Amino acid sequence: MALNVKTLKTRSLTAAVFVVVMLTGLLWNHWSFFVLFSIVHFGCWAEYQKLIGLIDPDYTTITPFHKYGVKLAGWCVMLYFTNDQFSIFGLPLHEIGWFLGLLFIFILPIVELLFAKEIKPKNIGYSALGLVYISLSWGLMMDLRCSFIPQSREGVLINPDSWQKLMPIALIVSIWINDTMAYIVGSLIGKTPFSKISPKKTWEGTIGGAILCVVVIALLGNFTAPAYGHSVIHWIFIAAIAAVVGTGGDLLESKLKRVANVKDSGHIMPGHGGFLDRFDSLLLAIPFVWLYIQLALK
Repeated sequence: MALNVKTLKTRSLTAAVFVVVMLTGLLWNHWSFFVLFSIVHFGCWAEYQKLIGLIDPDYTTITPFHKYGVKLAGWCVMLYFTNDQFSIFGLPLHEIGWFLGLLFIFILPIVELLFAKEIKPKNIGYSALGLVYISLSWGLMMDLRCSFIPQSREGVLINPDSWQKLMPIALIVSIWINDTMAYIVGSLIGKTPFSKISPKKTWEGTIGGAILCVVVIALLGNFTAPAYGHSVIHWIFIAAIAAVVGTGGDLLESKLKRVANVKDSGHIMPGHGGFLDRFDSLLLAIPFVWLYIQLALK
């Protein structure tokens, strides 16, 4: 029992610190948002490369330039999706990201040819998948924060910065509600296994989590719709996409861990695992929510 109490305290303290760090990064300003997800980006990459190395030991033989260069190339994707708010010495980050990204595209293959003992296309493929799975997702998260402008409404004063914070927060809250409610509902009434990949998941918990996620986000969206000019139906679709695709993201990461034969992707957060453990659902949900917004709201 003492061990359980100690574990509970550790998990609770870690969760509290995690919430404070996330809220600070999300709400402080655009730079804190960028720094937060830059750290998460590199953390996810470190764990992804570790998992792939466990799944296929050949990946551990890549050159240091490949190992770290692909992470920086991915970060350039994040830079590219920033806007004119982000600039250093008068140089917009999105332009820096564009030119550095082109540079990496040319330099990485050349260095690999010069220093690698053997070019293995599968290792290049693993890194390319990481760019899509991790870097593109966080780049699109930056785009949600930077480029989405609300519809103007007569007689309503809209603060664009407040709205730009709202969309990423709504997505993150959707994922959090879905995961939390799925766990609670599954613990209370779950009986039917959902997937062999994650034996603890049940159909009852998965469906209950998704329904409660949509309901809560719809209620919250009802307060923002009059001010920002978007129907509650859009919030319902965003929550539904986040719940369904987010569950897929959780299963995908669980599959990677199972093949790698590890319990957690990392240990950065005691009692909660690593970066991929915390953001697996969000990583897969971001592109689909971003696509919906492009098609339905822009």
